[in-house]
Amino acid sequence: MTETPIPGDERGAIMALAAGASLEMSPRERDGIAPAAEFLAPGTEVYVSSPPAVSHHDIVSAAVALRRHGFEPVPHVAARGLSGFTALSDFLARASGEAGVRRALVIGGDIDPPSGSFHASFDVLALGLFEKYGFSRIDLAAYPEGHPRIAEPTLERALAVKLALLRQAGIEAQAVSQFVFDAEPLLDWLRVMHGSEPFLPLRVGLAGPAGIATLARYAVRCGIGNSINALVHHRTSIARLVTEAGPEALVQRLAEADWRGLGVSGIHLFSFGGLARTARWIRAVTEGNFRVDGGRVGFTVAH
Repeated sequence: MTETPIPGDERGAIMALAAGASLEMSPRERDGIAPAAEFLAPGTEVYVSSPPAVSHHDIVSAAVALRRHGFEPVPHVAARGLSGFTALSDFLARASGEAGVRRALVIGGDIDPPSGSFHASFDVLALGLFEKYGFSRIDLAAYPEGHPRIAEPTLERALAVKLALLRQAGIEAQAVSQFVFDAEPLLDWLRVMHGSEPFLPLRVGLAGPAGIATLARYAVRCGIGNSINALVHHRTSIARLVTEAGPEALVQRLAEADWRGLGVSGIHLFSFGGLARTARWIRAVTEGNFRVDGGRVGFTVAH
């Protein structure tokens, strides 16, 4: 593929962002694990989401399959989806024992009312079970465009309390953001977050390549429907708008903005049912198989 150079080392920054990417899959996507392994380096982190209709047993099963194919599984632990202490203990014991899990993304979850006594992520973090089962890193959810049901001051206080708890326990922490489509609010948020928590690694959530209807559906479900306008703004081809979109524009803006200086530890790609497709995109960009598109922000990937 003919490549158009990006000024400075931005091309290398784009490739580095892709090389350090993590992915997110649903437990229902187990059939995509083996195909994805053909494109990704061993040890790549793959997060396993926690939809309301699945149990922690399903998540553990997916984590075992990921480990078997050389990935580093990072399960979601959704507090409101667990029935109580025994369920959480069983979840962590099986995840660590059967799949060698040492990292997790701990969230409150969207189940309302809760399945048991846990109402927020702090409720499960405070029990000491992650330490008991040998977890070395806990990821916490972050929301560049705000949370649809929680006010920003409440989110800020909750994050500070959870970080203090994890530091006291000697557990590494990382923030993983909800996916976004609009670069400028994201960069503003990163500057504020890095200013207030300069030692907290920030992993930026982005939508992996997917159909535009799929992206819009998930955006509305996750409370970032307004951000879909930014996605549409960057599509110049009507045919492509109808069929697919990817994170290229945002990845290039992060590369231009000195992402390491903003505390960004990498990008986190939501696969939306296309685990192998997202893995193929990562491999192509990591190897430099893309060209910069003249006249608009972004680049085109050769799969």
